[in-house]
Amino acid sequence: MTIRVATDVGGTFTDLVYIEQGTVKAVKSDTTPPNFEQGVINTVDKANISLADVDFFAHGSTVVINAITERKGVKTALITTQGFRDVLEIARGNTPDIFNNCYQKPTPFVERHLRRELPGRLDHLGREITPLDLSLLPEILTYFKSLDIQAIAVCFLHSYLNNEHEKAAVIAIQKYWPEVDVIASYEISSEWREYERTNTTVLSAYVLPPAQQYLNKLNEKLAEKGLKNAPYIMQSNGGIATLKAACKNPITLVESGPVGGILGAVAYGKVIGDENLLALDIGGTTAKCSLINQGETRITTEYMLEKTQSTAGYPIKTPVIDIVEIGNGGGSIAWVDAAGSLHVGPKSAGSTPGPVAYGRNGTEPTTTDANLYTGRINPDNFAGGEIKPAQQAVHNAFKKLGDTLGVTAMEIAHGVLKIANSNMVNALKLISVNRGFDPRDFSLMAFGGGGALHATALAKELNVRKVIIPPFAGVFSAWGMLMLDLRRDYIHTHKISITHDSKTDIGKAFDGVMANALADYKEDGFSEDKVMLELYVDARYHGQEHTVKIPIPALSLDNKEFIDTLSQRFHQAHKQEYTFNLEDSAIEIVNIHLVAFGLLDKAEITPVAKSESADASTAIIGQRDVDFDELGTHNTPLYNRELLTHGMKFSGPAIIEEPTTTTVILPDNKVEIDAFGGIHIHLTY
Repeated sequence: MTIRVATDVGGTFTDLVYIEQGTVKAVKSDTTPPNFEQGVINTVDKANISLADVDFFAHGSTVVINAITERKGVKTALITTQGFRDVLEIARGNTPDIFNNCYQKPTPFVERHLRRELPGRLDHLGREITPLDLSLLPEILTYFKSLDIQAIAVCFLHSYLNNEHEKAAVIAIQKYWPEVDVIASYEISSEWREYERTNTTVLSAYVLPPAQQYLNKLNEKLAEKGLKNAPYIMQSNGGIATLKAACKNPITLVESGPVGGILGAVAYGKVIGDENLLALDIGGTTAKCSLINQGETRITTEYMLEKTQSTAGYPIKTPVIDIVEIGNGGGSIAWVDAAGSLHVGPKSAGSTPGPVAYGRNGTEPTTTDANLYTGRINPDNFAGGEIKPAQQAVHNAFKKLGDTLGVTAMEIAHGVLKIANSNMVNALKLISVNRGFDPRDFSLMAFGGGGALHATALAKELNVRKVIIPPFAGVFSAWGMLMLDLRRDYIHTHKISITHDSKTDIGKAFDGVMANALADYKEDGFSEDKVMLELYVDARYHGQEHTVKIPIPALSLDNKEFIDTLSQRFHQAHKQEYTFNLEDSAIEIVNIHLVAFGLLDKAEITPVAKSESADASTAIIGQRDVDFDELGTHNTPLYNRELLTHGMKFSGPAIIEEPTTTTVILPDNKVEIDAFGGIHIHLTY
């Protein structure tokens, strides 16, 4: 007997999904900071799984993003090219808060006195102008030792073209000081843009020791419980990596947890034949969303951390699925500012003390409390029946805020839900309207513990016509990891002007990268027939600053057809991104991008036969009054999701309950159950 397992550590809960003899099961447990691995072990124990029978274990975590946002990385230093120690300080001239005369750029993660220089210089083509001088290195390292530096980032000018100077510096550092963690930019990014590459290297060094400690402790604890092989680790680019690869470059895990759900949405959309999706994941701490167009996600290396309307944030130049994340989840706290305005988030109650309803001495009401107070969450089945909610404490918490603003407790609860929904709608617009896509052309697939609670209200606001709640929605990020292959991205700056003779140059540029990819996977035990390659380029019009990513045509095409197809794809992508194109302008490739998948055996999604009876009333387990705000209070039937089978149809208002989430069906919504157990909610306007 074999079992396939995936776990996802979120800010509030740790989820585990496993497949045993074709049956999918799931459990949740509290996240256990700072020892996050213990939460994973708790879910294994709760599921009563024998890890000796597990042949595949995937893991996603927020440990890297949390270490950065909470400033819990290690004391880090930077060694860079002479004359460039202030790149982190200079940054970019981006000033989102343009009317603020006191605007301050984000504070670098490495203070100036910890940024040191070495003589040595390459030109813009990667040719050596001045040899690297390592004579100053012992003095620099002695200084770093005196200040208890734990990690060193190495980033030299133009090393994306020639990494010999960085390699030499790393070897010398390891020789003089073998105990220190060191990482160089060539190990992380082969793209140009000096500031972005330096900042990414610094952040990777900043989280290197804690990420390695966490992953190694997780591996040790799982091995102690019988797991034979090291777990695979979810990456931000939408693939999984070996534990060894993840430990080498932890910044690739910056969005490790959320992307599992996005890729799960891709997989589920394909089997139900709906490949244009707005994927929405609402957890306990945050809400994340991404756009899936024709079954494809958007990959970017222009990811920004902590970017807001008033701060430029920190760039991370590593492949990340394009996700918008906001601080609004089930545990987001409602509060009133000095001007008397109600806000929700970004501060979260987490799992301890958690929402007021948890009865763990929490006093500040949250989005989950508002859903409970309005009747949308069943008090008799709260948290899958594991918690008896402290309803009087919830009332008192909302009444306290209501007294502050001169309104009732119920009005505050409705206000919390409206503000949370508004924040989420804005996030959904950022990945759709702001990208040139009309939300009405997409279905909204919602998951996470809170996704199904808010999905229909959000869809109504955006005029989306259909909402899909997939199976195991409450633990969908973990479920999605069971559907993935290993993935590596190879992105190299390689400028090529598109002419009628460019096909040969493009082919040569990819040859070496493809050879590297096959060699890397061979080290992991993958034969060539188990590796799948996808080829892309980042291109722009001559004179532009930024690029759009496009898949390249088959290299087997003749030269003219190849160039014509490539040009057409670029013009279309540019118009989609920027609303215009310039078909008579010259095109320039900036980066080549190879995506290499190591193909794994994945979980299968099998349909079930239609129910002989489409009578959904057999799934009704009760009824209660539910307040739908402006749609009124309705005596609402409660459905048990496990009893809803393929082909059943019914109309709202309704509440569908399952152990890990609750689905809210608004009045006049039409519901049908698909062949895989997914809930399809049709909205009318």
